[in-house]
Amino acid sequence: MKTSKKLVASLLTASLALGLAACGSDDSKGDDKETKLVVGASNVPHAEILEEAKPLLEKEGVDLEIKTYQDYVLPNKNLADEEIDANYFQHQPYLDQQLKDNPKYDIVSAGGIHVEPMAVYSKKYKSLDELPDGATIIISNSVAEQGRILSLLEANGLITLKEGVDKTAAEIKDIDKNPKNVKIEAKVSPEMLVQTYNNDEGDAIVINANYALDADLNPTKDSIAIEDSNSDYVNVIAVNAKDKDNESIKKLVDVLHSKEIQDFILEEWDGSVVPVDK
Repeated sequence: MKTSKKLVASLLTASLALGLAACGSDDSKGDDKETKLVVGASNVPHAEILEEAKPLLEKEGVDLEIKTYQDYVLPNKNLADEEIDANYFQHQPYLDQQLKDNPKYDIVSAGGIHVEPMAVYSKKYKSLDELPDGATIIISNSVAEQGRILSLLEANGLITLKEGVDKTAAEIKDIDKNPKNVKIEAKVSPEMLVQTYNNDEGDAIVINANYALDADLNPTKDSIAIEDSNSDYVNVIAVNAKDKDNESIKKLVDVLHSKEIQDFILEEWDGSVVPVDK
């Protein structure tokens, strides 16, 4: 009986040791488990770029989940509420305006990824020069977009802004000269501009590139005027300030700056989306 008790004790000890060893193995594997990262993005091109980056991030131990949005308000609200870890849909001037409008937001850029040249479209005319006197140009009702749009119209000789005006913050009231007396109507939300174009409203419409691309409009081929690639309106990865130095966020930005992703952007959109590395 004594020998039997010793045998049972030995078996229990061995079993306990194996159990502890197994727990230790799980812990060590836990260090190698993928970190989940939820990023909010516009459908095109942002979500498509993130899909291309997904396998590259997986190799870096990051499991990327993409949540798509159709508007420009919820992605920052959801980020501020920590419902997502980052968003990728907006350029820096828009983010700056959002921070002014929402003082509680503590959101920063973790890195610039690409520029989407804004463009003017028309079903009636082939160039801005063809626009008649008194033509109507429909633009976004987002005040944060007006400076960019007016700068595009000024660069193409249609209007002149008042001297000394900060062009990134310019509004319709800041127009100085308007030789063709064009009527600029800021009456449509950004996501509805394509529908307005399809309804043949106005003489020309300025459309954000992501919405144009989502509707199979090619900014470089279908527009009558387009922003050049030296734009200050770089689309960024936005995060809550406390997460800016998070390793998963850094890996995301590094992958989006990689040659593989930058080559993908150039090949996929043929100049309608331009990668940057800053």
